[in-house]
Amino acid sequence: MPASPVAKPRLLGINHVALEVGDIDEALAFYGRFFDFTLQGRPSKQMAFIEMGDQFLALSAGRRQNTDDNRHFGLVVDDREGLRARLEAAGVELVDEKRLDFLDPWGNRIEIVPYADIQFLKDRAVLEMLGADRSSKTDAARNELRNKGIKPPDNA
Repeated sequence: MPASPVAKPRLLGINHVALEVGDIDEALAFYGRFFDFTLQGRPSKQMAFIEMGDQFLALSAGRRQNTDDNRHFGLVVDDREGLRARLEAAGVELVDEKRLDFLDPWGNRIEIVPYADIQFLKDRAVLEMLGADRSSKTDAARNELRNKGIKPPDNA
């Protein structure tokens, strides 16, 4: 009798993204100018982990790729416009001002997305741990959640 097919695993989220940078100390200093974060760990001179609640951003020394054009990843923040002001004041070139995309010194393209606009919900405990407001979602984000069968909480 043939074996029954095994159900495919579901994607549940992102544990982390790893960025290649030229130097870990320089990367921590660069990102530390713009983001409030806790260093989760630094197992070696070549690797560091930045805490993002229930996820983390891994920094790995040894960037080998060219500058990212369309390849990018999105970071979610609680104050996009405050970050925009900090980036502009520091002279960081914005790649896409409407979406707030920028390149870090190693050519990694970062898109900044406000928590209120995204279609996922952080657990209340994670938001509290981060000291983040449980700010209201935009109508568009609430509709995206509803379309996926997720009822947004009344206060989100």
